[in-house]
Amino acid sequence: MSGSRRADGVEGLRIVRLANFVTPTSGGLRTALRELGRGYLAAGHEPVLVMPGEAPSDTMTSQGRVITLPGPELPGTGGYRVLAGRARLSALLDELAPDRLEVSDRTTLRWTGEWARRRRIPSVMVSHETADGVLRTWGVPGAFAVRAADRLNRRSAWSYARIVCTTEWAEREFVRVGARNVVRAPLGVDLDRCRPARHSEVLRARYAEGAGVLLLMCSRLSVEKCPGLALDTLAALRGHGVRAALVVAGEGPLRGSLTRRAEESRLPVRFLGHVSDPEELADLQAAADICLAPGPAETFGLSALEALACGTPVVASASSALPEVVGDAGAAAPDTARAFAGAVREVLSRPEPTRREAARARAELFGWDRAVTAFLEAHDARATPIPGHPEVAV
Repeated sequence: MSGSRRADGVEGLRIVRLANFVTPTSGGLRTALRELGRGYLAAGHEPVLVMPGEAPSDTMTSQGRVITLPGPELPGTGGYRVLAGRARLSALLDELAPDRLEVSDRTTLRWTGEWARRRRIPSVMVSHETADGVLRTWGVPGAFAVRAADRLNRRSAWSYARIVCTTEWAEREFVRVGARNVVRAPLGVDLDRCRPARHSEVLRARYAEGAGVLLLMCSRLSVEKCPGLALDTLAALRGHGVRAALVVAGEGPLRGSLTRRAEESRLPVRFLGHVSDPEELADLQAAADICLAPGPAETFGLSALEALACGTPVVASASSALPEVVGDAGAAAPDTARAFAGAVREVLSRPEPTRREAARARAELFGWDRAVTAFLEAHDARATPIPGHPEVAV
Protein backbone atom coordinates (compact mmCIF):
# COMPACT_ATOMS: atom_id res chain seq x y z
CA MET A 1 0.00 0.00 0.00
CA SER A 2 1.15 3.54 -0.67
CA GLY A 3 -0.49 5.29 2.29
CA SER A 4 1.23 8.49 3.35
CA ARG A 5 2.35 9.02 6.94
CA ARG A 6 1.47 12.42 8.44
CA ALA A 7 3.65 14.40 10.79
CA ASP A 8 1.63 13.07 13.75
CA GLY A 9 2.30 9.46 12.74
CA VAL A 10 -1.22 8.80 11.51
CA GLU A 11 -1.33 6.68 8.38
CA GLY A 12 -3.57 8.10 5.66
CA LEU A 13 -4.76 6.57 2.42
CA ARG A 14 -3.99 7.87 -1.04
CA ILE A 15 -7.44 8.16 -2.61
CA VAL A 16 -7.14 8.71 -6.34
CA ARG A 17 -10.31 10.14 -7.86
CA LEU A 18 -11.10 10.10 -11.56
CA ALA A 19 -13.78 12.34 -13.05
CA ASN A 20 -15.03 13.06 -16.55
CA PHE A 21 -17.51 15.66 -17.79
CA VAL A 22 -16.15 18.44 -15.59
CA THR A 23 -15.75 21.92 -17.04
CA PRO A 24 -14.81 25.33 -15.58
CA THR A 25 -18.55 26.06 -15.56
CA SER A 26 -19.63 22.72 -14.06
CA GLY A 27 -21.90 22.97 -11.06
CA GLY A 28 -22.83 20.03 -8.85
CA LEU A 29 -20.10 17.57 -9.77
CA ARG A 30 -17.32 20.13 -9.40
CA THR A 31 -18.73 21.19 -6.02
CA ALA A 32 -18.99 17.59 -4.83
CA LEU A 33 -15.44 16.78 -5.90
CA ARG A 34 -14.10 19.87 -4.15
CA GLU A 35 -15.94 19.37 -0.86
CA LEU A 36 -15.23 15.65 -0.65
CA GLY A 37 -11.56 16.28 -1.40
CA ARG A 38 -11.37 18.84 1.38
CA GLY A 39 -13.02 16.41 3.75
CA TYR A 40 -10.66 13.57 2.84
CA LEU A 41 -7.71 15.89 3.38
CA ALA A 42 -8.98 17.05 6.77
CA ALA A 43 -9.38 13.40 7.82
CA GLY A 44 -5.69 12.85 7.16
CA HIS A 45 -5.89 11.17 3.76
CA GLU A 46 -4.20 12.11 0.51
CA PRO A 47 -6.79 12.87 -2.17
CA VAL A 48 -5.60 13.10 -5.77
CA LEU A 49 -8.10 14.21 -8.41
CA VAL A 50 -7.45 13.40 -12.07
CA MET A 51 -9.70 15.04 -14.65
CA PRO A 52 -9.57 16.17 -18.28
CA GLY A 53 -8.63 19.69 -19.28
CA GLU A 54 -7.45 21.79 -22.15
CA ALA A 55 -3.82 21.58 -21.04
CA PRO A 56 -1.81 19.42 -18.62
CA SER A 57 -1.37 20.64 -15.05
CA ASP A 58 -0.49 19.33 -11.62
CA THR A 59 -1.26 21.59 -8.65
CA MET A 60 -1.89 21.46 -4.91
CA THR A 61 -5.24 22.96 -3.92
CA SER A 62 -7.60 23.12 -0.96
CA GLN A 63 -9.02 19.74 -2.04
CA GLY A 64 -5.60 18.12 -2.39
CA ARG A 65 -3.58 17.40 -5.51
CA VAL A 66 -5.38 18.06 -8.80
CA ILE A 67 -3.99 16.69 -12.08
CA THR A 68 -5.46 17.57 -15.45
CA LEU A 69 -4.71 15.59 -18.59
CA PRO A 70 -5.47 16.99 -22.04
CA GLY A 71 -8.74 15.48 -23.17
CA PRO A 72 -10.87 15.91 -26.29
CA GLU A 73 -13.94 18.11 -26.11
CA LEU A 74 -17.16 16.30 -26.90
CA PRO A 75 -19.08 18.11 -29.67
CA GLY A 76 -22.43 19.56 -28.70
CA THR A 77 -21.91 19.25 -24.94
CA GLY A 78 -20.89 22.81 -24.18
CA GLY A 79 -17.32 22.06 -23.20
CA TYR A 80 -17.38 18.61 -21.61
CA ARG A 81 -14.08 16.74 -21.96
CA VAL A 82 -13.11 13.15 -21.27
CA LEU A 83 -9.96 11.36 -20.15
CA ALA A 84 -8.90 9.70 -23.38
CA GLY A 85 -5.91 7.44 -23.95
CA ARG A 86 -6.17 4.34 -21.79
CA ALA A 87 -2.43 3.64 -21.87
CA ARG A 88 -1.56 7.15 -20.65
CA LEU A 89 -4.09 7.08 -17.81
CA SER A 90 -3.11 3.55 -16.83
CA ALA A 91 0.53 4.60 -16.61
CA LEU A 92 -0.42 7.58 -14.44
CA LEU A 93 -2.43 5.36 -12.12
CA ASP A 94 0.53 2.98 -11.79
CA GLU A 95 2.71 5.97 -10.93
CA LEU A 96 0.24 7.32 -8.36
CA ALA A 97 -0.11 3.87 -6.73
CA PRO A 98 -3.46 4.53 -5.05
CA ASP A 99 -4.68 2.82 -1.91
CA ARG A 100 -8.25 3.50 -3.04
CA LEU A 101 -9.77 4.38 -6.40
CA GLU A 102 -12.91 6.52 -6.74
CA VAL A 103 -14.44 6.99 -10.20
CA SER A 104 -17.12 9.52 -11.14
CA ASP A 105 -18.02 8.18 -14.57
CA ARG A 106 -19.82 4.96 -15.37
CA THR A 107 -19.13 4.89 -19.12
CA THR A 108 -15.71 5.64 -20.61
CA LEU A 109 -13.80 4.94 -17.37
CA ARG A 110 -15.44 1.66 -16.39
CA TRP A 111 -12.25 -0.19 -17.36
CA THR A 112 -10.49 1.39 -14.36
CA GLY A 113 -12.50 -0.85 -12.06
CA GLU A 114 -10.91 -3.89 -13.68
CA TRP A 115 -7.51 -2.13 -13.53
CA ALA A 116 -7.96 -1.78 -9.77
CA ARG A 117 -9.25 -5.33 -9.35
CA ARG A 118 -6.14 -6.79 -11.01
CA ARG A 119 -3.96 -4.83 -8.57
CA ARG A 120 -6.15 -5.66 -5.57
CA ILE A 121 -6.96 -1.99 -4.99
CA PRO A 122 -10.43 -1.37 -3.51
CA SER A 123 -12.45 0.72 -5.96
CA VAL A 124 -15.65 2.74 -5.83
CA MET A 125 -17.83 4.09 -8.61
CA VAL A 126 -20.01 7.07 -7.69
CA SER A 127 -23.34 7.13 -9.51
CA HIS A 128 -24.03 10.80 -10.29
CA GLU A 129 -26.88 10.09 -12.69
CA THR A 130 -29.18 7.25 -13.65
CA ALA A 131 -28.32 5.58 -16.91
CA ASP A 132 -31.90 4.99 -18.03
CA GLY A 133 -32.92 8.52 -17.03
CA VAL A 134 -30.21 10.11 -19.16
CA LEU A 135 -31.00 7.83 -22.10
CA ARG A 136 -34.67 8.79 -21.90
CA THR A 137 -33.93 12.50 -21.92
CA TRP A 138 -31.88 11.96 -25.08
CA GLY A 139 -34.93 10.47 -26.76
CA VAL A 140 -34.25 6.74 -26.29
CA PRO A 141 -37.56 4.84 -25.92
CA GLY A 142 -38.32 3.81 -22.33
CA ALA A 143 -38.12 0.02 -22.63
CA PHE A 144 -34.90 0.14 -24.65
CA ALA A 145 -33.40 2.68 -22.21
CA VAL A 146 -34.09 0.36 -19.28
CA ARG A 147 -32.57 -2.67 -21.00
CA ALA A 148 -29.47 -0.72 -22.04
CA ALA A 149 -29.11 0.74 -18.55
CA ASP A 150 -29.44 -2.67 -16.94
CA ARG A 151 -26.62 -4.06 -19.09
CA LEU A 152 -24.40 -1.09 -18.24
CA ASN A 153 -25.20 -1.29 -14.52
CA ARG A 154 -24.48 -5.02 -14.30
CA ARG A 155 -21.04 -4.41 -15.81
CA SER A 156 -20.38 -1.50 -13.47
CA ALA A 157 -21.42 -3.48 -10.40
CA TRP A 158 -19.06 -6.27 -11.47
CA SER A 159 -16.17 -3.93 -12.27
CA TYR A 160 -16.02 -2.07 -8.95
CA ALA A 161 -15.81 -3.24 -5.37
CA ARG A 162 -18.61 -0.86 -4.42
CA ILE A 163 -21.16 1.39 -6.08
CA VAL A 164 -21.98 4.58 -4.18
CA CYS A 165 -25.45 6.05 -4.69
CA THR A 166 -26.42 9.37 -3.15
CA THR A 167 -30.13 8.59 -2.76
CA GLU A 168 -32.44 5.59 -2.49
CA TRP A 169 -33.91 6.65 -5.84
CA ALA A 170 -30.50 6.35 -7.51
CA GLU A 171 -29.92 2.99 -5.85
CA ARG A 172 -33.03 1.42 -7.39
CA GLU A 173 -31.56 0.81 -10.84
CA PHE A 174 -28.74 -1.24 -9.30
CA VAL A 175 -31.08 -3.13 -7.00
CA ARG A 176 -33.13 -3.94 -10.10
CA VAL A 177 -30.21 -5.89 -11.60
CA GLY A 178 -29.38 -7.67 -8.35
CA ALA A 179 -26.24 -5.72 -7.43
CA ARG A 180 -25.22 -6.44 -3.85
CA ASN A 181 -22.29 -4.08 -3.52
CA VAL A 182 -24.28 -0.82 -3.42
CA VAL A 183 -23.89 1.60 -0.50
CA ARG A 184 -25.65 4.87 0.20
CA ALA A 185 -23.79 8.14 0.79
CA PRO A 186 -25.58 11.50 0.53
CA LEU A 187 -24.00 14.69 -0.75
CA GLY A 188 -24.05 17.87 1.32
CA VAL A 189 -24.36 21.63 1.38
CA ASP A 190 -22.34 24.49 2.83
CA LEU A 191 -24.70 25.60 5.59
CA ASP A 192 -22.54 28.61 6.47
CA ARG A 193 -22.34 30.09 2.99
CA CYS A 194 -25.92 29.17 2.06
CA ARG A 195 -28.16 30.70 4.70
CA PRO A 196 -31.52 32.52 4.82
CA ALA A 197 -29.92 35.68 6.24
CA ARG A 198 -28.57 36.39 2.75
CA HIS A 199 -32.11 37.20 1.57
CA SER A 200 -32.19 40.71 0.14
CA GLU A 201 -35.35 42.48 -0.97
CA VAL A 202 -33.19 44.93 -2.90
CA LEU A 203 -31.58 42.12 -4.92
CA ARG A 204 -34.95 40.43 -5.38
CA ALA A 205 -36.48 43.63 -6.74
CA ARG A 206 -33.56 44.08 -9.13
CA TYR A 207 -34.09 40.70 -10.74
CA ALA A 208 -37.89 40.62 -10.48
CA GLU A 209 -38.20 43.96 -12.30
CA GLY A 210 -41.71 44.56 -11.03
CA ALA A 211 -42.89 40.94 -11.12
CA GLY A 212 -44.68 39.59 -8.08
CA VAL A 213 -42.90 36.21 -8.11
CA LEU A 214 -39.21 35.61 -8.76
CA LEU A 215 -38.36 32.12 -10.03
CA LEU A 216 -34.81 30.80 -10.26
CA MET A 217 -33.29 27.89 -12.13
CA CYS A 218 -29.66 26.97 -11.47
CA SER A 219 -28.83 24.33 -14.05
CA ARG A 220 -26.62 23.31 -16.88
CA LEU A 221 -28.50 24.17 -20.07
CA SER A 222 -28.34 20.75 -21.72
CA VAL A 223 -30.85 18.21 -22.94
CA GLU A 224 -30.75 15.90 -19.91
CA LYS A 225 -31.57 18.82 -17.57
CA CYS A 226 -34.79 19.74 -19.47
CA PRO A 227 -34.33 23.50 -18.90
CA GLY A 228 -37.06 24.32 -21.40
CA LEU A 229 -39.63 23.17 -18.84
CA ALA A 230 -38.76 26.19 -16.69
CA LEU A 231 -39.72 28.51 -19.55
CA ASP A 232 -42.90 26.51 -20.13
CA THR A 233 -43.73 26.84 -16.44
CA LEU A 234 -43.21 30.60 -16.54
CA ALA A 235 -45.51 30.89 -19.56
CA ALA A 236 -48.17 28.76 -17.85
CA LEU A 237 -48.02 30.86 -14.68
CA ARG A 238 -48.35 34.10 -16.61
CA GLY A 239 -51.21 32.59 -18.56
CA HIS A 240 -53.01 32.11 -15.22
CA GLY A 241 -52.42 35.72 -14.24
CA VAL A 242 -49.35 35.16 -12.02
CA ARG A 243 -46.89 38.02 -12.58
CA ALA A 244 -43.74 35.93 -12.49
CA ALA A 245 -40.21 36.40 -13.82
CA LEU A 246 -37.42 33.84 -14.24
CA VAL A 247 -33.67 34.08 -13.70
CA VAL A 248 -31.50 31.34 -15.18
CA ALA A 249 -28.02 30.74 -13.76
CA GLY A 250 -26.12 28.27 -15.89
CA GLU A 251 -24.46 27.68 -19.21
CA GLY A 252 -24.72 24.99 -21.82
CA PRO A 253 -25.40 24.10 -25.45
CA LEU A 254 -29.10 24.99 -25.26
CA ARG A 255 -28.61 28.58 -24.14
CA GLY A 256 -28.96 30.05 -27.62
CA SER A 257 -32.22 28.29 -28.42
CA LEU A 258 -33.66 29.06 -24.98
CA THR A 259 -32.76 32.73 -25.31
CA ARG A 260 -34.41 32.98 -28.70
CA ARG A 261 -37.48 31.23 -27.42
CA ALA A 262 -37.83 33.61 -24.48
CA GLU A 263 -37.45 36.62 -26.75
CA GLU A 264 -39.95 35.33 -29.32
CA SER A 265 -42.51 34.54 -26.59
CA ARG A 266 -41.79 37.81 -24.77
CA LEU A 267 -41.16 35.99 -21.53
CA PRO A 268 -39.38 37.91 -18.74
CA VAL A 269 -36.33 35.67 -18.49
CA ARG A 270 -32.84 36.83 -17.59
CA PHE A 271 -29.97 34.52 -18.56
CA LEU A 272 -26.93 35.09 -16.35
CA GLY A 273 -24.70 32.37 -17.78
CA HIS A 274 -22.37 30.59 -15.38
CA VAL A 275 -22.18 32.35 -12.01
CA SER A 276 -18.63 31.60 -10.90
CA ASP A 277 -18.71 33.42 -7.55
CA PRO A 278 -20.35 31.10 -4.96
CA GLU A 279 -21.19 34.09 -2.76
CA GLU A 280 -23.03 35.79 -5.61
CA LEU A 281 -24.87 32.57 -6.40
CA ALA A 282 -25.94 32.14 -2.77
CA ASP A 283 -27.28 35.71 -2.70
CA LEU A 284 -29.30 34.93 -5.81
CA GLN A 285 -30.63 31.67 -4.37
CA ALA A 286 -31.67 33.45 -1.17
CA ALA A 287 -33.41 36.25 -3.10
CA ALA A 288 -35.68 33.99 -5.16
CA ASP A 289 -39.18 32.99 -4.11
CA ILE A 290 -38.97 29.50 -5.60
CA CYS A 291 -36.22 27.48 -7.25
CA LEU A 292 -37.20 25.26 -10.19
CA ALA A 293 -35.43 21.92 -10.67
CA PRO A 294 -36.91 20.34 -13.81
CA GLY A 295 -34.20 17.74 -14.51
CA PRO A 296 -35.87 14.30 -14.53
CA ALA A 297 -32.63 12.31 -14.21
CA GLU A 298 -31.13 14.10 -11.19
CA THR A 299 -29.87 11.67 -8.56
CA PHE A 300 -29.41 14.33 -5.87
CA GLY A 301 -29.56 17.98 -6.98
CA LEU A 302 -26.90 20.07 -5.22
CA SER A 303 -28.13 23.42 -6.52
CA ALA A 304 -31.63 22.64 -5.24
CA LEU A 305 -30.19 21.75 -1.84
CA GLU A 306 -28.25 25.03 -1.80
CA ALA A 307 -31.50 26.90 -2.48
CA LEU A 308 -33.15 25.11 0.45
CA ALA A 309 -30.25 26.07 2.70
CA CYS A 310 -30.82 29.69 1.66
CA GLY A 311 -34.45 29.38 2.71
CA THR A 312 -35.90 29.06 -0.78
CA PRO A 313 -38.37 26.23 -1.44
CA VAL A 314 -37.93 24.00 -4.49
CA VAL A 315 -40.35 22.67 -7.08
CA ALA A 316 -38.74 19.58 -8.60
CA SER A 317 -39.41 16.90 -11.16
CA ALA A 318 -41.30 13.99 -9.64
CA SER A 319 -39.33 11.75 -12.00
CA SER A 320 -36.04 12.54 -10.24
CA ALA A 321 -34.49 11.89 -6.84
CA LEU A 322 -35.17 15.44 -5.69
CA PRO A 323 -38.49 14.70 -3.93
CA GLU A 324 -36.42 12.48 -1.63
CA VAL A 325 -34.06 15.38 -0.92
CA VAL A 326 -36.61 18.21 -0.82
CA GLY A 327 -39.19 16.44 1.33
CA ASP A 328 -41.93 18.83 2.47
CA ALA A 329 -39.75 21.90 1.84
CA GLY A 330 -41.26 22.37 -1.60
CA ALA A 331 -43.20 20.24 -4.04
CA ALA A 332 -42.76 17.55 -6.68
CA ALA A 333 -44.57 17.70 -10.00
CA PRO A 334 -44.95 15.59 -13.14
CA ASP A 335 -42.85 16.82 -16.05
CA THR A 336 -45.39 19.16 -17.63
CA ALA A 337 -45.71 22.93 -17.53
CA ARG A 338 -49.24 22.73 -16.17
CA ALA A 339 -48.17 20.48 -13.29
CA PHE A 340 -45.09 22.56 -12.47
CA ALA A 341 -47.11 25.79 -12.53
CA GLY A 342 -49.69 24.22 -10.22
CA ALA A 343 -46.95 23.14 -7.81
CA VAL A 344 -45.48 26.64 -7.81
CA ARG A 345 -48.86 28.14 -6.98
CA GLU A 346 -49.39 25.61 -4.18
CA VAL A 347 -46.03 26.41 -2.59
CA LEU A 348 -46.68 30.15 -2.89
CA SER A 349 -49.96 29.67 -1.02
CA ARG A 350 -47.99 28.75 2.11
CA PRO A 351 -47.03 31.65 4.40
CA GLU A 352 -43.59 32.90 3.38
CA PRO A 353 -41.98 32.54 6.85
CA THR A 354 -43.28 28.98 7.11
CA ARG A 355 -42.00 27.86 3.72
CA ARG A 356 -38.61 29.50 4.20
CA GLU A 357 -38.14 27.97 7.66
CA ALA A 358 -39.10 24.54 6.32
CA ALA A 359 -36.57 24.88 3.49
CA ARG A 360 -33.71 25.69 5.84
CA ALA A 361 -34.68 22.94 8.29
CA ARG A 362 -34.62 20.38 5.50
CA ALA A 363 -31.19 21.48 4.28
CA GLU A 364 -29.74 21.17 7.78
CA LEU A 365 -30.05 17.41 7.44
CA PHE A 366 -27.35 17.46 4.72
CA GLY A 367 -24.09 18.87 6.05
CA TRP A 368 -20.87 18.06 4.18
CA ASP A 369 -19.39 16.48 7.32
CA ARG A 370 -22.02 13.75 7.14
CA ALA A 371 -21.36 13.28 3.41
CA VAL A 372 -17.59 12.99 3.83
CA THR A 373 -18.02 10.44 6.62
CA ALA A 374 -20.32 8.31 4.45
CA PHE A 375 -17.98 8.40 1.45
CA LEU A 376 -14.94 7.50 3.57
CA GLU A 377 -16.87 4.62 5.10
CA ALA A 378 -17.53 3.39 1.56
CA HIS A 379 -13.75 3.34 1.15
CA ASP A 380 -13.25 1.60 4.53
CA ALA A 381 -11.19 4.64 5.41
CA ARG A 382 -10.84 6.57 8.65
CA ALA A 383 -13.47 9.30 8.74
CA THR A 384 -12.43 11.17 11.90
CA PRO A 385 -10.95 14.59 11.10
CA ILE A 386 -7.50 15.30 12.49
CA PRO A 387 -7.79 18.22 14.96
CA GLY A 388 -5.99 21.28 13.66
CA HIS A 389 -5.14 19.64 10.37
CA PRO A 390 -3.66 22.42 8.21
CA GLU A 391 -5.36 23.51 5.04
CA VAL A 392 -3.38 23.12 1.84
CA ALA A 393 -2.76 26.49 0.23
CA VAL A 394 -4.73 27.19 -2.94
